Amino acid sequence: MTGPVVGAQTVVALSGGVDSAVAASLLAERGYDLIGVTLRLQGDQGPRPVPTSEAIDRARRTCDQLHIPFRLLDACEVFQEQVVEPFIAQYAAGRTPNPCVRCNRFLRFGLLLDRALTMGAQALATGHYARVGRHQGSHQLLRGEDADKDQSYFLYQLRQDQLARVLFPLGELTKDAVRDYAHRRGLPVSGQPASQDICFLAGEDYRRFLADRAPHIFRPGPIHDTGGRVLGQHQGLASYTIGQRKGLGISAVEPLYVLAIRPEDNALIVGTAGELDRDWCLVEQMHVIDEQPAAHAFRALAQTRYRSQPASVVVHPLPRRRARVVFDAPQRGIAPGQSLVLYDGDAVLGGGIICGA
Repeated sequence: MTGPVVGAQTVVALSGGVDSAVAASLLAERGYDLIGVTLRLQGDQGPRPVPTSEAIDRARRTCDQLHIPFRLLDACEVFQEQVVEPFIAQYAAGRTPNPCVRCNRFLRFGLLLDRALTMGAQALATGHYARVGRHQGSHQLLRGEDADKDQSYFLYQLRQDQLARVLFPLGELTKDAVRDYAHRRGLPVSGQPASQDICFLAGEDYRRFLADRAPHIFRPGPIHDTGGRVLGQHQGLASYTIGQRKGLGISAVEPLYVLAIRPEDNALIVGTAGELDRDWCLVEQMHVIDEQPAAHAFRALAQTRYRSQPASVVVHPLPRRRARVVFDAPQRGIAPGQSLVLYDGDAVLGGGIICGA
């Protein structure tokens, strides 16, 4: 683990879960001067508050046990503007967004890091399974050692100045080791289950969440095959994602999958599994970790979803922070709105948002 020196005043983000609590405890053992901070992300405007009052209480008790101060920081307005509203807007535009990427960019390593520096802290620590390294004078974002829990995919938008102030104490640990440590230390979170993938849904189906807040995006429309033939009617484009098979309500000789979502004419395009394969895709809002955008094509490994296997690609830089990414082997289910993250071994090179395939 690289970063600010031991003893530096550090804000540690506490969610009320086991990962962030263990991160705080490890840093306390190493001699860091800690301040625990929990972000209030959502009040009564969602299925439930985020975090819940129980989670806030666990974070507070963790701080009490570690003998460090606790702060509760209201971030509801920023969370609504930068995470929830774009989540709804992206589905309305026929895309499949990843809100966790935006939350890390604007909340944890945006608002919270800025607030930490304002408080006089020198660093921000979180419970992410990722690592920070150095290479040729630049900071690197590296995969976590636990391949099953690695969260570097969600952090690809971090900048050099942010990486210089970030601590990831769990980067070299497995989830089992983290749980074992929490149990041995008797932390208040030791028995907590894994958190939900999208915190503000609180386990609710995203379709119901969208229907409550943007019912206009559930307007029925035609289902076409790739030849333009109408096969049926969909129940609103936001109900579907690229690669989806179930819930189409149509029968065919071969199984059919969602190939494309077209909000311009409110149409859903379906086809066979083979038609899902894509040789290349367009990526926008490209971000480069070392802040030196490539002038020429280069090879890398690419993940098109959090749980997808890395694929060998050639990246062709384009103007206006865009790139054409060509796959060595066709990839299935490339979804506009998802992040495409580039790697060189364990090192994150950067990434962007898929905008076409």
